[in-house]
Amino acid sequence: MDLLKKIYCRTFQFAFKMAIPILPYRDPKEMASVDEVPVLLKKLGRNSVLLVTDKGLRNAGVTARLEEVLKENDIRCAVFDKVEQNPTIHNVEAARRVYIKNNCKALIGFGGGSSIDCAKAVGARLAYPWRSIDQMKGILKIWRRIPPLIAIPTTAGTGSEVTVASIITDSEKKHKYALNSFPLIPRYNVLDPKVTYTLPPSLTATTGMDALTHAVEAYIGGSTTEKTRGLAKEAVRLIFENIETAYKDGRNRKARDNMLHASNRAGLAFSISYVGYVHAVAHSLGGQYGIPHGLANAVLLPIVLEDYGECVYKKLSELAKAAGIAKVGASDRKNAKRFIAAVRLLNRRMGIPEKLSGIRKEDIPVMAGHADKEANPLYPVPKLMDAKELERYYYMVADELG
Repeated sequence: MDLLKKIYCRTFQFAFKMAIPILPYRDPKEMASVDEVPVLLKKLGRNSVLLVTDKGLRNAGVTARLEEVLKENDIRCAVFDKVEQNPTIHNVEAARRVYIKNNCKALIGFGGGSSIDCAKAVGARLAYPWRSIDQMKGILKIWRRIPPLIAIPTTAGTGSEVTVASIITDSEKKHKYALNSFPLIPRYNVLDPKVTYTLPPSLTATTGMDALTHAVEAYIGGSTTEKTRGLAKEAVRLIFENIETAYKDGRNRKARDNMLHASNRAGLAFSISYVGYVHAVAHSLGGQYGIPHGLANAVLLPIVLEDYGECVYKKLSELAKAAGIAKVGASDRKNAKRFIAAVRLLNRRMGIPEKLSGIRKEDIPVMAGHADKEANPLYPVPKLMDAKELERYYYMVADELG
């Protein structure tokens, strides 16, 4: 990256960090069971709601309990269950039409980050009916209050239930848009381990590694605060202590509950301190090929951390201590290497591949350009890189280039 762009990026990031104390971050009100949702809606005076979810969850009966308790409490529930793995603009617009047609007064995002992100974007379009998703992408484009949004995560990974971000895919342009605005933070979330019991082991693994990526990138970046450092360390500890148990025994309530709270803490951390190039590259891969976000993050994380080198050794050593894997008396370099090796080992034990298939050489410059545009100047990464420098990650992560 040339010097002028570096100066611009670091100046932008410094200004954003200085503004953190006055920006309107908030922690959503937390509930422990879907049974509490009707009570909340009645308290808010909302007698009709749009449930945004996906067909897999609904067909598996995961949303059934919520739909039952809403009906028992005379709260009308319209359903949009066509959210895709990487939610699209078409999903958002179709869900918005269902909301309007049924005269809904609140939103529930029930599922992984895809459903919650879709619900957030629906809220944004309802607040700004004259603006497209494309016009609201980026930072602080949304200021109007969206309808009350309750987030119910069924994966312990995205942290979308606490963040300012909504990631939406433009399927025509094969590009992901990040909407980053404070009104998108859900006002309420439900951390109910029971709704995560049916999550398959493969998704338990990749979404859990997504949460780890959030915590790590928030911690090693340049915009940390005392609060976000503490949240990130707690998330790392909980993930290392519980992810393999949740992977092997999906109905282990304690492990599932701890992973939900790890994801929540990591989400709170990166919502304030942001992420880095792992996420930027992963988003471009998802937009281009539909690669699941958690999988892309899991594969990329050890590669990018290794590539950062010395500039992250001290912070990774601190995370190794939080994870309980640091060697007493070892140098920061050695403990950082232990941490990276432990990430690789977690991936291997949970069947996550070391490489990604389907990457085409001719797509790499475009994807790197998207990653550059997403990350710079917003993400306070430990080492700045431009699009040309980011291209190497696609080569490093590719199984075979098409």
